[in-house]
Amino acid sequence: MRAYGPERIHNIGIFGHLGSGKTTLAEAMLMTAHAIPRMGRVEDGSTTSDYDPDEARRGMSVSLSVLPLEWHDDKVNLIDVPGFADFAGDMAATMRIIDGAVIVLDASGGVEVGTELAWEMAVQQKVPRLLFVNKLDRDNANFYRTIEQARELLDAAVIPMQIPIGTGKDFKGVISLRQQRAWLISPQHDGGFVEADVPAEMNDLMHEWRTALIDKIAATNDDLIERYLEGGEDALTREELLIGLRAGIADGTIVPVFCGSATEVTGIAQLLNGIVDSIPSAARKPVPATDLTTGEETTLRAASDEQLSALVFKTVSDTYGRVSYFRVYSGEVRANSSALNSRTRKEERIAHVYTVRGKEQTEVEAIGAGDIGVVTKLTETATNDTLCAAGHPLQLAPITFPAASFIATVKPHSRADLDKLGVALGRMIEEDPTLRTNRDSQTGETLLSGLGESHLAIVADRMKRKFDVSIDIELPRIPYRESIRGRAEAQYRHKKQTGGAGQFADVTLRVEALAPDPAREDPLEFVNEIVGGVISRGFMPAIEKGVREAMAEGLLSGSPLIDVRVAVIDGKEHPVDSKEIAFKSAGKEAFKLAAAKARPAITEPIYQLEIIVPDQFAGDIMSDMSTRRGRVQGMLPTGTGKTVITAQAPLAEIQRYATDLKGMTQGRGRFSMTFIHYDDVPVQLVDAIIAAHKKEVEAAH
Repeated sequence: MRAYGPERIHNIGIFGHLGSGKTTLAEAMLMTAHAIPRMGRVEDGSTTSDYDPDEARRGMSVSLSVLPLEWHDDKVNLIDVPGFADFAGDMAATMRIIDGAVIVLDASGGVEVGTELAWEMAVQQKVPRLLFVNKLDRDNANFYRTIEQARELLDAAVIPMQIPIGTGKDFKGVISLRQQRAWLISPQHDGGFVEADVPAEMNDLMHEWRTALIDKIAATNDDLIERYLEGGEDALTREELLIGLRAGIADGTIVPVFCGSATEVTGIAQLLNGIVDSIPSAARKPVPATDLTTGEETTLRAASDEQLSALVFKTVSDTYGRVSYFRVYSGEVRANSSALNSRTRKEERIAHVYTVRGKEQTEVEAIGAGDIGVVTKLTETATNDTLCAAGHPLQLAPITFPAASFIATVKPHSRADLDKLGVALGRMIEEDPTLRTNRDSQTGETLLSGLGESHLAIVADRMKRKFDVSIDIELPRIPYRESIRGRAEAQYRHKKQTGGAGQFADVTLRVEALAPDPAREDPLEFVNEIVGGVISRGFMPAIEKGVREAMAEGLLSGSPLIDVRVAVIDGKEHPVDSKEIAFKSAGKEAFKLAAAKARPAITEPIYQLEIIVPDQFAGDIMSDMSTRRGRVQGMLPTGTGKTVITAQAPLAEIQRYATDLKGMTQGRGRFSMTFIHYDDVPVQLVDAIIAAHKKEVEAAH
């Protein structure tokens, strides 16, 4: 493949709902452009993009794949993106680095969950977009119903560039509204298309939709609309219409719709023509960046003679090292060179650079501005890092990844798995920045956060396959805490007489609750109020140690006790038998007695939720939240058919909310959650928590 300048490169993401035919469409585009000799099948795991064993086994994309092709005098870097919401991290990464989006719709399914998610991300990133209505040869396909849904649920700017000739078994081809020509399926042309006149019976329908299209195009320019109103469509040249179309697509006032069947390779050449003609190239606008020398914003041209700026948008890790996918925004990345990582301020040696198609890597001398490539074995560089020239440090705008919404505990199968767990998790997070891991200091569990149960299940499969680490993914223990609500005193005498030296300590403590304070780092305020030296000052650390042990063990549920002030107010010691171990034991037991009289309580973590659902589900979500002991704090319609609900709920009731919300909203709901504080567990639930703890203790013994 020859080198192309940025004005001839189009980086295009292919998005859509799971099963809409994205991967098959990409395969059909590759074959139409003669980039591959024949189409693979998703069902067989033989497509160019779904080369990962997890994808072949599940029959769906779980990771983005770069698929370059040449069409006429342009290069199109297709990126096939997973449609399942649990893999929205790759969707976010792709949206950041593309010039345009093709959103695929199933003609029988219409606008589905994945369609809406892709659309919203594209709007947020201001990515020019077009729709492709796929599977017109299937039963129940309805092109016009799909257009109506897209206008209602996505944007009124949606307008067909083509209309189909028939649907289902009667699907015969497509009509170009702009060119007023038909392309008919022709068995005599090896299953391909043959250009023809528009069938007479379709003329009226074609002119109706063509008028609607020209109305949209003319509205992009004051001069065009004026001449159009005066002289009709004949007053506008074909070139003027194309200029208006490009302007409308670039600013989002026109969302063109193409149509066909990927499995029948129908409408694919016309889609490629539409991408090259209508979607802005990689040179469409200056490149914004931050000059790290001055701290000021700057802009660069998308040209190979500019200073280097390249964003790493994907990392693949295995036992052999890292493969880093990057897009060059300005300058070029050359083999046998070096580049500065602007985050670490360390130079990376670049030995080889490659173009990539699926799993195939082709070594090249350089990747120029606007293009996509990969480099291997970078030691310091991770996803979202900017590579730049050492003498001109730059920072490109990073990818904004979706926040984790599902938390699980990771349980290794064996000691050998535990030993390798840390490295394996680190490599998985390099690959997927939507993952988070941490250790719960209270429960001792290793926690892994992601976008859903399916997401983490695939992470577990990959860890086994890539790093031979076997883990189970389970719901974590709720990190309850205990506190006291009152004030009490208790005395305990520790006396132990053996054949040799004895042990003696007598301690009286007062305990009282401290007001909760998120800034407090130490759960205990320990003071010595002894008057008259009945206990030597040297024994105070031992008493405090005993108190802290008792607080760590808890009184009711095995959870740590926090926010307590403990004062040593009286006691006795023996001149011979008093030792630190005796005062530690006495302090521990005195604390237990006093705390038990100070109205102990169990508290639980409360989370703030922001839930975004279609309007029709808002009532059901609020009702469900009340069954989860949640408190709805607000409901705000967005005006776009969605409602934002804010609520607070205990973690114990929302551990599986990522899965439950999908079920309640047909997959259309999304949420984020943030820890805010601890609150008392309701009295009616306390006994169950205590009983569960006792059962756990008995099982351990």
